[in-house]
Amino acid sequence: MRLKPVPEPPDTLAGITPYRDAVPLVPGRTDDCCARLCDRTDLDTRQVANDWLAFLDALELVESTPRGFKRTDADLTPEGVRRGLRERVLFAPEALALLGEATREDPVTAADVFAATRDRVPRHDRARDPDWETSWLERAERLLGWLTLVDLAERVTADADGDAGYVAGDAGYVAGDAY
Repeated sequence: MRLKPVPEPPDTLAGITPYRDAVPLVPGRTDDCCARLCDRTDLDTRQVANDWLAFLDALELVESTPRGFKRTDADLTPEGVRRGLRERVLFAPEALALLGEATREDPVTAADVFAATRDRVPRHDRARDPDWETSWLERAERLLGWLTLVDLAERVTADADGDAGYVAGDAGYVAGDAY
């Protein structure tokens, strides 16, 4: 299963640590875990904390159990984050495929990622959010930020509108890779 939430990426990989460390070692209810995340980090809403929980679960840094969320003992590594993004984050494989075809002269933008995945945005997200296109375009930008954080993408340009352009990073797409 691929998860939808993609929070704002931190500046460094180590920036994930405070969010992960705020999740208890002993399983706790989602509401309790969200409250801990808000109390122990810079998160200001339960929704953003819930998104972080789901995202950390996708990265296998926390896990959902029948009793609630708990921190795992997985090491926080670039390889682990890359694997989680590739395997468990919605539309990451599509973004990686676009990056694999991009060039510095014709880089991928968040608008390109959104255009490639627009028709597959879950119907309930479209119905729930009257401005869903803007929300999913912003999500595409955050996803590219996460891919950049772990060298699956490299930011190369900004166009006249200030939109960033991306190509495959050093740890990114290699011809023949399966996503």
